[in-house]
Amino acid sequence: MADMTNYIRFNGDELSGNLASLNYDIDVIGERFHSDNEKAPLFRLFGSSPRGRKIEIGGIWQKVSQKEKPYYTLSVNTGFGKINANLGR
Repeated sequence: MADMTNYIRFNGDELSGNLASLNYDIDVIGERFHSDNEKAPLFRLFGSSPRGRKIEIGGIWQKVSQKEKPYYTLSVNTGFGKINANLGR
């Protein structure tokens, strides 16, 4: 999908996406994270350093709304600031 920005695509135990603004344009990949800690993220998010190294930049958590509907929330450090967002389904 050429030139798509600001999306997360789930594919089983992996995900891919892009986060962009005027200051950054980050392609992200994610891996499911298995933990006994109930506060741990469901997915760990990774981007690339300026030298092409894989670095952890955030996570995605699954939560339940007041109406008992599941949703995802994302937290990412872009290097310019922190993004927190709820993801639609």
